[in-house]
Amino acid sequence: MPDLPHLWMRHETRASERRAPLVPEHAARLVSQGVRITVEESPQRVFPLAEYVRAGCRTAPAGSWVDAPGDSHILGLKELPDAPAALRHRHIFFGHAYKGQSRAGELLARFAAGGGALLDLEYLTDDSGRRLAAFGYWAGYVGAALAVLHRRDELDVPLSTLGRDELDDRLRRGAGAGGEALVIGALGRSGRGACDALETAGLSPVRWDVAETRDLDREALLGHDVLVNTVLVNRPVPPFLTPEDLDDPRRRIRVVVDVTCDVTSECNVLPVYTSTTSWERPVLRLRDGERPVDLIAIDNLPSLLPSEASHAFSAELHPHLLDLNGDASPWKRALRLFEDAVGSAHLPPAEETAHAE
Repeated sequence: MPDLPHLWMRHETRASERRAPLVPEHAARLVSQGVRITVEESPQRVFPLAEYVRAGCRTAPAGSWVDAPGDSHILGLKELPDAPAALRHRHIFFGHAYKGQSRAGELLARFAAGGGALLDLEYLTDDSGRRLAAFGYWAGYVGAALAVLHRRDELDVPLSTLGRDELDDRLRRGAGAGGEALVIGALGRSGRGACDALETAGLSPVRWDVAETRDLDREALLGHDVLVNTVLVNRPVPPFLTPEDLDDPRRRIRVVVDVTCDVTSECNVLPVYTSTTSWERPVLRLRDGERPVDLIAIDNLPSLLPSEASHAFSAELHPHLLDLNGDASPWKRALRLFEDAVGSAHLPPAEETAHAE
């Protein structure tokens, strides 16, 4: 049996990130099987540090992963801070670095400079290519919920975390209001979540998936009040919505939600915006005038329901963490993808990645 891993769960530096990739309940199961787990202090994580201590985890100050033992796997969710310039550990998080996204080359160069590696959670898959752990359902659920609340002029800004019961109560208050909604990618995790939220709000969403997007009926697409995109593509395809569509007199769309937020990638299927929105400013006006259209494109939607989203994700992820030091094919595939990305990327010199330190 391979050596069991040392997991080091880092504090998330993004102020709005309250999720955890591993919840205390599942940390306790791993500790009971011999896994060493260190959890950094975090003022915003939805689960108190004391719960991890009771689970048998060690603790460390926020940001101390940079000095963790070299054999530690650094576990997180969102982007790393800009320092250090060279990354020497194996990191597990959503790197967003394999589809030409903004600053992807800089991140890969940091790993190349330090000899570390990225095991990207987006590409942790089974033999058929299906993702083994994902936040998709809750991303779709929250994205569609925000669209409904905005369409009803009931969206509280800035956004703040809530529980599902509270969110559902708000959706049910105006049941049926919000107009006709179209969900693209309705059969996937995110699409199912979006449809469930819309139904909670008393709406019956139109559901499109591969068959409908293969030969897109643009007039039908434009004939809905709310558009929720949940399709994640890994190669360029014809866009679903273009700037010209926003000026089309047939357009009824008033709210667009992009759950996937591939905005800086050539795989973006909604090239009608150039940057994501935020908890402070969740809505971007794309067109003004008599027929306005607004965009919601928040790249950590599940963090608005941090407890539910974290529990669901951790339940899927934690069994695979036992095999990090073994020959389990999902981690080997993730490592090969990283090595291929580094080998094919035009990486900037390492010193160019340290400009923000």
